[in-house]
Amino acid sequence: MKPVAILYDPVFQKHDLGPGHPECPQRLQALLNAFEDLRQDERFIWESPQEASPELIARVHTPDYVDWIRKNCAAGGGVYPALEGNLVPETWEASLKAAGAVIQSCEKVWDGEWGGAFCLVRPPGHHAVPSSAMGFCVFNNVAVAAQRLVDVKNAGSVLIVDFDVHHGNGTQDMFYADPEVAYFSTHQWPHYPGSGAENETGVGAGAGFTLNAPLKAGAGDKQIIAAFKEQLVPWANELKPEFLLISAGFDAHEDDPLSALKVTTDGYGKLAKILKGIADEHCQGRWVITLEGGYDLKALSESARKFLSGMMRNS
Repeated sequence: MKPVAILYDPVFQKHDLGPGHPECPQRLQALLNAFEDLRQDERFIWESPQEASPELIARVHTPDYVDWIRKNCAAGGGVYPALEGNLVPETWEASLKAAGAVIQSCEKVWDGEWGGAFCLVRPPGHHAVPSSAMGFCVFNNVAVAAQRLVDVKNAGSVLIVDFDVHHGNGTQDMFYADPEVAYFSTHQWPHYPGSGAENETGVGAGAGFTLNAPLKAGAGDKQIIAAFKEQLVPWANELKPEFLLISAGFDAHEDDPLSALKVTTDGYGKLAKILKGIADEHCQGRWVITLEGGYDLKALSESARKFLSGMMRNS
């Protein structure tokens, strides 16, 4: 059996947006505590991520923006309104390794060396747009990795599934006209950042390769699971993706301070089993998870552990 990799680097906790910020270093410490016993589980390996090169990140971001982040971090950082927090010197290395973790995972899983991967990274990525940070996100980690699969592994169909409570506007924008990377999102509606309506389905060659399932406050397990079963699964059966990338935001949880969707910890386990079924059916079992949101530490750690257990079904 191929091991599932868990990727982490201490620099991720040195990225600090400021006192009292919800996207805090303690989020990763809570996850490390929850996953500690997996270090003795032979099904898992722990890996330190490599840095993504600025050139790889510039496949989805503008080179000027990538260089702007580098220069500002080198100069000591400072308040960055689009990020809704501060840049600090360590943000540059953390951001390169966050994107690098997802690239590394995708390549190892694609090549059959790993059976799957969970990237415990900060900063998150799905709001970052080509020329700017947004909503706690510096570089769009999942988008960088998806583009890498297309460029280097010649993947003809990559499916990104995003169940963060906030719509991944940056990821959607980057592939909105691209038929090689499909994007599915469940998210609270209306809610930040205001995108993700049902009629946002792609343009040009990418028409039909974006599928949004906006959910009203209070939707809970029943409605998010229904969206997966009734919308995502039939769509995946049509797409027949070669790789499954998961933007895992656990902030739709009933205890999360930034959410009103009321998803339970058990609900995340059920979502994972559906996604594992898609990976097994269409992707030769290939899946990679990257961390997005989740701001109640107990809910985050318990939900992530439950979700990982669901993805390990029959592994």
